[in-house]
Amino acid sequence: MLPGQQLIDFSWIGDHLGQIAERIGQHLELTILPVAIGFLIALVLSIWAVRQPIVYGPITAVTGVLYTIPSLAAFAVLIPITGLSLVSALIPLVSYTLLILVRSIVAGFRGVAPEVLEAAEGMGYTRTQRLIRVEFPLAVPMMIAGLRLATVTAIGLATVASIIGGDTFGGLGQLITEGLQTFFPTKYLLGAALSVVLAVSADVLFVQIERWITPWARAPGSAG
Repeated sequence: MLPGQQLIDFSWIGDHLGQIAERIGQHLELTILPVAIGFLIALVLSIWAVRQPIVYGPITAVTGVLYTIPSLAAFAVLIPITGLSLVSALIPLVSYTLLILVRSIVAGFRGVAPEVLEAAEGMGYTRTQRLIRVEFPLAVPMMIAGLRLATVTAIGLATVASIIGGDTFGGLGQLITEGLQTFFPTKYLLGAALSVVLAVSADVLFVQIERWITPWARAPGSAG
């Protein structure tokens, strides 16, 4: 921060709303894509692990190793291989969601009461029908719990990715980088604040989604 400079320059913010909106959009892309891809991969792995419990240990071991790799190191290793492209950001961001999502999805499936599964079999449901109509709906609360954590994690890591990738990745991390490089606190404080707002907003959104798609989970007499 330069002498005499305002900590927050609201006039700059007003003049650059388009640029700020673009950075937010880029950050959402860096968050939504990895979480969506990670969820699909984790769902397949989780179904496999529930059907074949012996593979659960190896799956969590591998995803656990991926989760412990420092984000800066992961991005730095991939850039020489995949180039400075969106793929270089997506691979680490997806890998960081897998452990969280696999554990939550498996916990959701395993939490379905055995008598419910027996009742489904007694009604003549095939294995696939039982999965889609019984197990999956009842596992939704745990799945959403995992998605909440994975999304908040991805929002934070996307900031790191955009700091490294600059214009290629964009996002709120770029605002932070530009602000630090130019000693302009409005940019880096705004980037940090908007990252927090995105994380809180995503968490609240998933809570509302869970309430909407699992009305049976609400306590009797609870507010809409």
